[in-house]
Amino acid sequence: MVGFLAVALAATMAAAREPVDFNREIRPILSDRCFHCHGPDASARSAGLRLDIREHALDVITPGNSDTSELVSRIFSKDPDEVMPPPDSHRTLTNQEKELLKQWIEEGAGYDQHWSFKPLAATPPPATGNSKWPRNNIDWFILAKLKGEDFAPTPEASKERLLRRLAFDLTGLPPTPEELASFVADESPEAYANRVDDYLSRPEFGERMATPWLDLARYSDTYGFQQDWDRFVWPWRDWVIDAINRNLPYDDFISWQIAGDMLPDATREQILATTFSRLHPQKVEGGSDPEEFRVEYVADRVHTFGTAFLGLTLECSRCHDHRYDPISQTEYYQLFSYFQNIDEAGLYSYFTKSVPTPTLAIPDEKEESRLRDLRAAAAAAEDGYRKQWSKLQAKAERIARTRVRALLADPRPLADFTFDLHEEKEEKKGLAWTFSSVAGEAKAKAEQRGVRIVSARSGNALQLDGDTAVEFDFGDFGRYEPFSISLWMWTPDLKERAVIFHRSRAWTDAASRGYQLLLEDGKLSASLIHFWPGNAIRIRATEPLPVKEWQHVTITYDGSSRADGLRLFVNGQTAATKVIRDNLSREIRGGGADNITIGQRFRDRGFTNGRVDDFIVFDRELSELEIRELHSPGSTSDLAETEIENSLLEEFSRLRASPEMRKAAE
Repeated sequence: MVGFLAVALAATMAAAREPVDFNREIRPILSDRCFHCHGPDASARSAGLRLDIREHALDVITPGNSDTSELVSRIFSKDPDEVMPPPDSHRTLTNQEKELLKQWIEEGAGYDQHWSFKPLAATPPPATGNSKWPRNNIDWFILAKLKGEDFAPTPEASKERLLRRLAFDLTGLPPTPEELASFVADESPEAYANRVDDYLSRPEFGERMATPWLDLARYSDTYGFQQDWDRFVWPWRDWVIDAINRNLPYDDFISWQIAGDMLPDATREQILATTFSRLHPQKVEGGSDPEEFRVEYVADRVHTFGTAFLGLTLECSRCHDHRYDPISQTEYYQLFSYFQNIDEAGLYSYFTKSVPTPTLAIPDEKEESRLRDLRAAAAAAEDGYRKQWSKLQAKAERIARTRVRALLADPRPLADFTFDLHEEKEEKKGLAWTFSSVAGEAKAKAEQRGVRIVSARSGNALQLDGDTAVEFDFGDFGRYEPFSISLWMWTPDLKERAVIFHRSRAWTDAASRGYQLLLEDGKLSASLIHFWPGNAIRIRATEPLPVKEWQHVTITYDGSSRADGLRLFVNGQTAATKVIRDNLSREIRGGGADNITIGQRFRDRGFTNGRVDDFIVFDRELSELEIRELHSPGSTSDLAETEIENSLLEEFSRLRASPEMRKAAE
């Protein structure tokens, strides 16, 4: 009789219970106890059984019949060799969870998409009978749940307590005594709604609502690692607060933060919103590998995106198919590719206060007006330059031919050159440093420090060891100043990366701020840099430099801050180049070094066993005609009457021979 009553009671309870919800009740059990061995990750799957996909789970489930379902017999088994989960997994099911799985199978073992993949659908308020308690649609859902649990709503709180709750919920601050007294005295039906409207209209509302979002977005005013310097991302924080206070539509609030910069004709505000994806911690400590941490930043963006917008943990899929959520490793790296498509460095700058790229200038109205005026003035000046050249072009050849010989005989580089090995200095005034005067004791000391003085094409040359710097006391050019540098160089092999010369403090530790000439995969590469890689211009030769041969190399720059103003010449001829970066908008000075250094840079790869000779620096842009003369003195004495040579004469006239053009260029 007792057994009969127990069965009858269980049947009555089951009949009274609502149908099982797969996502809310069954998926958490399967994910926590079963998917580790029978889930999406093929590498960890046991017995070839998957329980995350219904078609596969039917191997052990008979929908509508728990008695013939092997899953039920296994979870209720007392045999340690049969029971699931197995004892050595240290995962156990409670009796209530077992009964829930059994009921789910009896109801047909229905599966459903992960809740985060399902679009929201309008749900009508549940019918709970006539009641005066609900005041809005949300109250009907609350009342239905309370009735289902056989609870009654609590009595309404006092007005003092209601206002206190409201103030803390909407502003994070308590009501003032004056607000409290006013609310208690207000007997109108709209008293509470009016207070809600008042708090919603205050700036504190946006600050209160922004707090959990800032936490989710991992916002901080510092970089977050050992040095933990200040970083300037507070404009994004203010944007979030403002977006909430002006009730920016939620779809805009989300899409702008994910991809505001990719919207058609993106506004500054939409681009600013994408700071959401740049709030990860950033490194600068010595010994940190830039690429390692760049990858970590991308992974951080992926994981934050999954948490904030998908309701999923994506971290597991970085190493294997997810064992609990429906995310494969392939899908993880497909998403990963979206979040690494920016010009970002793995380290921020130790030697400068530059903001790591990509960056956004945020001028106020006065500054924006000034910028418009300056852009208009620059455009007018460029137009004037072109018009001036149109006037002079007809007589350019005559001007050039008249003056070419005298001007080519006086290239006028910077006057003073210094060969500096940190202790000993040898100075020479003249057109070029040929290193011929480094001899005797100075030569011996130089070689002790890793710089050999070797025989060159004619006279002496430097041979570098890749670790020892050869410094000059000049070359502090800014991005608006034209300059040219020529040298003879000899590389012993096709180098993956080597610093020929630079004017900068360091590589990653200063984001290469300054200018430089490198070998990259054996090809010459010239750059002017504010913060690599996002704020710089760089060109690279399309062909490798020949090895074990002396080559005359010249870099020229016109002061335009554009990649098309940067040129490379090899043996007097224009080198074919490819533009690598063309976005220089900030100063290249201020990186911690204001002089040219040959052969080595802090935490970079030097020009190991490379040789340098006849190093010449000019404080102007050289024409190709002058560069030919530098490469082979006297070679331009008989200029051919060809279109090519005439164009060289025109360029020479524009850059050097015409005072009018020089003034227009300035």
